Amino acid sequence: MMTDAEFLARFIPFSSLRYSTEAFIDYRIPGCAPKKNYALIGPGVSQNPNQPVSLREKHGFQVGGVAMPPGKTNPPHMHFTAEVFICTRSHWDLHWGFNPDPLKATIGPGDIASLPTWIYRGFQNVGDQEGFMFTALGRDDTGGILWGPQTLEAAREQGVHLTEDYQIVDEQLGQRWDEATMRRLQPMTPQEIADLRRWSPAEMAQRVVRHADLRWSPRALLGAALPGGGAELAPVIGLGITEDRDHLAPVANAHGFSIEWLRIPAGGQVPAHRLDCQQVLTVYRGSLQIQVSNTPPGPMEYRFSATEIVATGGPDHWDSYAMPAQAWRRLSNPGDTETEVLLMTPGDGRKRIEWAPAVVQAAAAAGHAIDADGYLAPKRYTDRSQR
Repeated sequence: MMTDAEFLARFIPFSSLRYSTEAFIDYRIPGCAPKKNYALIGPGVSQNPNQPVSLREKHGFQVGGVAMPPGKTNPPHMHFTAEVFICTRSHWDLHWGFNPDPLKATIGPGDIASLPTWIYRGFQNVGDQEGFMFTALGRDDTGGILWGPQTLEAAREQGVHLTEDYQIVDEQLGQRWDEATMRRLQPMTPQEIADLRRWSPAEMAQRVVRHADLRWSPRALLGAALPGGGAELAPVIGLGITEDRDHLAPVANAHGFSIEWLRIPAGGQVPAHRLDCQQVLTVYRGSLQIQVSNTPPGPMEYRFSATEIVATGGPDHWDSYAMPAQAWRRLSNPGDTETEVLLMTPGDGRKRIEWAPAVVQAAAAAGHAIDADGYLAPKRYTDRSQR
């Protein structure tokens, strides 16, 4: 059971975010700074012990963000768990390969790219304004990152060193590097890097989900067909929460979390439901009214006494809410334009929605039900099946 204050404390308005410009060793490398590193859910892979973190509660995945001016570059590094880029502003080139020249894929607002693990990657803002991307990282323990040899050398030329236990020593701040007593982080050898799997541009293109190519389903949620509903889902990564049996995500390999887009028409809603796991909601555009409660609603229009939060999104801010497990919630669009929300849910398996009893009853009266496999079906068929 959570109090109203505890529910409200999980709201992460974009205006509340704080960043570090010294999260990684590249902050003095020419062409790489300034870079703003944000941590919304968990500390991510920041190497700065003073990195501001909005919510440290473990979710099974982590959510961060990065903002950079036009032309600035994040140099080559490698991750051991999933790294997903969610572009909200400007255009970005994602680089990988570096053998010797990098390959690249360009993403723009609304596009989502999943970079494979155990591959060196970098990125550059190629737009004409400060860019912003949310990042989703797999697992509570990401294993950190491994910098490429050229990145470590470029930082060392600026007097910034990285120790074997990932402590940053900055000679420009008056700190002293002692070759006799300090152990420098050793990067992969050129041969070890050459032995890594190579990803072609065609293969990487399969891991970029364009906003323009999303496959929306009006049958993804039991409550969508009810009066005042109308919400649709579009899968991006993993199995997610969809109740459409024909809905498959373009990126299907295990990440430790799923990502889906939710859109709600003006005046529409996703009626009361809950999940047995946490879920992070980020508003990309429009307004989202979130009602969250410890108890389900009564039968009157599926409304209940609950803590209320209004989150908004775009084009320069994107509010987030960290929904706790087992909390009843109703999501509605109070505005006069369509609302789009990014849903990030932990786990590689399907997540089953529990709808409030009043919603199930209303759906049954309208001829809709959820079958034994957890998918939307005509009630007349589920009623006549053998029990």
